[in-house]
Amino acid sequence: QVQLVESGGGVVQTGGSLTLACTFYGTRFAEHGMTWYRQYATSRPMVARIAAAGNPTYAEAVEGRFTLSRDNAKSTTYLRMDNLKPEDSGLYFCNVRLRDTDYWGQGTQVIVSS
Repeated sequence: QVQLVESGGGVVQTGGSLTLACTFYGTRFAEHGMTWYRQYATSRPMVARIAAAGNPTYAEAVEGRFTLSRDNAKSTTYLRMDNLKPEDSGLYFCNVRLRDTDYWGQGTQVIVSS
């Protein structure tokens, strides 16, 4: 059984920072790529992804402001978000795909006030 738990959301002013965490409950975390998504009204685009080898990639909108890392000893990924903008507001989910099955956490809310 796989479970993902996000944390770290909150309310921050424009230009501020937050760090989201996603903890993986399951086996062999170090072998899995992990992805963060943001929920909009009708879509859930990718924000950042980190491969098992630790190489992150980012959506263009967050490149240079967000940093995704992983701590395999804690089975956790960290999404550091700097210089936050109101358009970064939303519900953030982490995801792992194992054997063609997607697993999602419950999400953590980020609100950036202007």
